[in-house]
Amino acid sequence: MKFAKYTFLVAGIYGLLVLIPQYFFEHKIGIDTPPAITHPEFFYGFVGVAIAFQIVFLIISRDPLKYRLMIVPSVVEKFSFGIAVAILFALDRVGAQMFAAAMIDSVLGALFIVSWFKTRG
Repeated sequence: MKFAKYTFLVAGIYGLLVLIPQYFFEHKIGIDTPPAITHPEFFYGFVGVAIAFQIVFLIISRDPLKYRLMIVPSVVEKFSFGIAVAILFALDRVGAQMFAAAMIDSVLGALFIVSWFKTRG
């Protein structure tokens, strides 16, 4: 059970550290990786939903057995990003830096699966 606690705690903290600053980088992202963001509602909506899920991870870390069912959508959250970016990278539509970030999420998704099995009652 400690494995799941620490996995979700680290994932939640890491996610918050990575996501919260994005609220202040819309303009910079457009400069660094043109074109500029043309639909800011999608950008900020993504960031907000992703932050909400980091809070879910922190809640799961408090009692993984109690919140075990929430591991399932947590795995989906991680792999939906990782798989999408891997495909986009293969199509040369995103850069290596974004691919690396997505692979971190995929590793966390794999650790969430391990946590699922380690918390079986």
